[in-house]
Amino acid sequence: MIEFIIRKLVNDYQNVTNQNVREAYGVLSGVLGIICNLLLFFIKLSIGIIINSIAVISDAFNNLSDLGSSVINIFGAKISNRPPDENHPYGHGRFEYIASLIISFIIFGVGLQLLKISFDKITNPEPVTYSPILIAILFISISIKLWMYSYNMYIGNTINSSINRATASDSLNDMLATGGVIAGTILGQFVSFPVDGVLGLIISILIIYTGFSIARDSINLILGPAPDPKLVRNINSIMLQCKRIEGTHGLLVHEYGPGKIMASIHADVSCEGADPIDISTEIDEIQQKIEEKLGIDILIHVDVVPDVHSGGKKMERYYKKSNP
Repeated sequence: MIEFIIRKLVNDYQNVTNQNVREAYGVLSGVLGIICNLLLFFIKLSIGIIINSIAVISDAFNNLSDLGSSVINIFGAKISNRPPDENHPYGHGRFEYIASLIISFIIFGVGLQLLKISFDKITNPEPVTYSPILIAILFISISIKLWMYSYNMYIGNTINSSINRATASDSLNDMLATGGVIAGTILGQFVSFPVDGVLGLIISILIIYTGFSIARDSINLILGPAPDPKLVRNINSIMLQCKRIEGTHGLLVHEYGPGKIMASIHADVSCEGADPIDISTEIDEIQQKIEEKLGIDILIHVDVVPDVHSGGKKMERYYKKSNP
């Protein structure tokens, strides 16, 4: 279903490396999240008022608060797509990681709140009231949250978005929490043990761990992790396709958001019988090939390999003049 919606609403949807297309994906996922959470809010609020259930009404307002993740998703997609400016010459792509970090705080807060409620249920157990209507509502909630998890993971993997993956984790946590309520409500009819509190305790720990994991990954991306070994191998492989390049060293990779990677590398270039213009042309071709195949804006520094031939001396003088 999400693929059909994307095809209808996202122009040039297959060009996921285009920043405007990425923004359209992000805004679409945020709008869908707002619609789904508003739908859950009105359904639960209406039924909660009809059956006079404070639990259902409280859960309705919990869905209303879930709108926060969807709103952050939209703002994250738009801000991260802003073009470079004087103060941010490399663009605003890293704001996506900040947005993911904010969502991780929301998840962490939900986990702590559920942890507190679970402890209260264990220390002060109360009889669990079974209601077929309540169970039906909770199953509807799980179904909608399952779809939200599914489409956020699909979009997150399609455009490599940490925001959507974090939002998917948020939906998954809601499913776990709601599933715990259903299990606790049903099992509570047969045992006196506060099973709902124990299940809530286990689920809250899982939610807290999820929030911590997303925060850790987001902070790692903001600080700048080491380059992917596979990416390093691919860069070196393309570099060494040039017969004049005898080796490489000093690779630096900087990521300024998904799909916005800049790099620099030193190439040891054989200067025997070399013409400066030919070498410069070959280096430009290698840079262009890396950009086309790997999507990396790379700068290659030429380190001339010295030799005793006049061509080498000519080459060395040229690059000293060009790169003082």
